[in-house]
Amino acid sequence: MKYIAFLLIGLSISGCTKKQQEAIDQKPNILFIMSDDHAYQAISAFGYDLIRTPNIDRLAKEGVLFENSFVTNSICAPSRAVLLTGKHNHLNGVLDNGLPFDGSQQTFPKLLQKVGYETAIIGKWHLKTTPTGFDYFKILRDQGEYYNPFFIGDGDTTQINGYVTDITTDLAIDWLKSRSNGRPFCMLLHHKAPHRNWMPNLKHLSLYDGVDLPVPETYFDNYQTRSAAAREQEMEVARDMMDAWDLKIKPEDPDINNWEERGYAWHYGRLMTDEQRAVWDAHYDPLNEVYKNSDMTEQEKAIWKYQRYIKDYLRCIASVDENVGRVLDVLDELGLSENTLVVYTSDQGFYLGEHGWFDKRFMYEESFRMPLLMRYPGKNEGGRTLTQLVQNLDFAPTFLDLAGVPVPEDMQGLSLVPLLKDENPSDLRKSIYYHYYEFPGAHMVKRHYGIRNDRYKLIHFYYDIDAWELYDLKDDPNELNNLIDNPDYKDLIRALKIELKQLQVQYKDTISN
Repeated sequence: MKYIAFLLIGLSISGCTKKQQEAIDQKPNILFIMSDDHAYQAISAFGYDLIRTPNIDRLAKEGVLFENSFVTNSICAPSRAVLLTGKHNHLNGVLDNGLPFDGSQQTFPKLLQKVGYETAIIGKWHLKTTPTGFDYFKILRDQGEYYNPFFIGDGDTTQINGYVTDITTDLAIDWLKSRSNGRPFCMLLHHKAPHRNWMPNLKHLSLYDGVDLPVPETYFDNYQTRSAAAREQEMEVARDMMDAWDLKIKPEDPDINNWEERGYAWHYGRLMTDEQRAVWDAHYDPLNEVYKNSDMTEQEKAIWKYQRYIKDYLRCIASVDENVGRVLDVLDELGLSENTLVVYTSDQGFYLGEHGWFDKRFMYEESFRMPLLMRYPGKNEGGRTLTQLVQNLDFAPTFLDLAGVPVPEDMQGLSLVPLLKDENPSDLRKSIYYHYYEFPGAHMVKRHYGIRNDRYKLIHFYYDIDAWELYDLKDDPNELNNLIDNPDYKDLIRALKIELKQLQVQYKDTISN
């Protein structure tokens, strides 16, 4: 009788556990892959010819490409804080790269944990505090290093030999293969590349050798019609790139009191092994000697710097694309593809010489727009391109919605699940809001906020200036003609300013200037 009683109790417990397990099994896995500063212009699925990205393109062919995806604040740490919280930066506390993230606040990984998800973050964190809401983390120290980087996790800091994009992917694959608990997972796989200073993998150093890549039509932009903000920045390829740090021109005797030369000595010297540095020097030294001994005009030097920059940038992308393919193959191998949402994006856009610039920060299209592709096999038809306005504000609500978790009312984004299901909900936004704060600061892009709809963009630069800019994105996609003083647009400007104020009220953003 005792045996039968224990057997019945065991069957009851087993049945309950089975039902719970079935509920858990029905929840989709989430693999969120985010690179750093990957411009949409450097993804072939978006229709550009700079580079072929077959593995990232695979997500577009098998899933959905978002043509109008935008960031709320085009800079690294603030973008990551928006991803986690689903709130604008004035509410999550990370206005710029100098402020730490408050890990005690609500984030979508914490909410997923509560319904049984196993959560992990691997790669770049860059939020100055220890990650919370993750069952496992292995994060790069600060910005991370390209060669032989240091990773923080398990209570210590460990240097791992190799190339950062490969290593980050290795760690992610190891984690995926080591899982045995049957729980759904959410993994944030965050690559350092192609962040400045664009150090390629050794095996990709020769890509584009002997090839002159096309120079953007706005590379020699004179910023006419635009405000002082466009002229007074410090992010021009020809003027502001550092010879040693950015362009890999080795200083004869690095000065430890000079930031860029000290950085060169550290990253190219102390962090690289002798074998790595030998391959590196064999590639760059002969090319640098030709440049040093040439008699170039200023315009020719500007083009040479662009070619050095864009080739190294694209070489870093080549590694990212390869490693996206590796992860997709492992999902197939483990039988996880059919129940895993795969997202590929970047923390913001980036300038690839447009307007003569590198970096991001501005609300102009190249840095405001971010690449976004999502694949969820079995849930949507592949190969679709969506034109609705979406933002990184929408990631957290989307993941919670997919997992069946109620989206908290204080999250400010919208779930993209209806779009993944090929629906066209009536409550999608008609315009989007942007606010950049980090001034004075790196690259000296002035503080500004603005509104963009499907055709027009209105920007207000403030703090040390008071300047407005208006662009017709249909007739002027390169944003060269500021229409703010054109009387024909007086009524439009008034309407956009009213709508801009409404968005600030909606998002609880109080503007003092």
